[in-house]
Amino acid sequence: MLAEPDAKVRGELVDLLRGEGYSVDIANDGDEVLWLADMHPYDLILMEVLLPGKDGMSVVRQLRRKNAGVSAVFLSERRSVEDRVAGLDAGADEYLVKPCAASELSARLRAVLRRERPRRAHVIRVGDLELDLVSRCAMRAGKQIPLTNRESALLEFLMTNSPRPMSKAMIVERVWDQYFDTQTNVVNVYVNYLRKKIDQPGLNPLIHTMRGAGFALRAS
Repeated sequence: MLAEPDAKVRGELVDLLRGEGYSVDIANDGDEVLWLADMHPYDLILMEVLLPGKDGMSVVRQLRRKNAGVSAVFLSERRSVEDRVAGLDAGADEYLVKPCAASELSARLRAVLRRERPRRAHVIRVGDLELDLVSRCAMRAGKQIPLTNRESALLEFLMTNSPRPMSKAMIVERVWDQYFDTQTNVVNVYVNYLRKKIDQPGLNPLIHTMRGAGFALRAS
């Protein structure tokens, strides 16, 4: 995701990033950065500190309070040492100042993504929900969520197939390793267990019942 208020600079950055093979979504202000980050599991957010609405510092702090694992890089006109220290302390992974050579920016972004790759190899994410496939721990909005082994397996199945709906038959065959018994309500029971833990009051619901199709986990 890219958040850059200057139209000329934004266009140059879009061309550079897409030329490097990145898919790029545009956010127009700090609030839209947060909204899009809740909707999609981005690998990296490149943003100016001086954004309309919430500034970049506030955005990064809020992302980190939510435990969002997305990498955040500042490319900013604010260039003092104090600004750079504040940006890194807020939670940014890198702070670059304008003007920045295209070759250096590309190299810095690759380095940030390389640092994240080992952790991301065993972490899956949908919106502000994360599941560590090694520890089997889930996190949402900065809070750890205790899960049983079966709940963890069900959550992993829904997350890896997000946003597509999964039928009860598919869930039983993959999570319980059994053929689907039309008389059982075990899937409904465990989905309700997950809902109570994942979709706490005040949070946007992630687990959705799709009439005639099953259940889907999606950040929308």
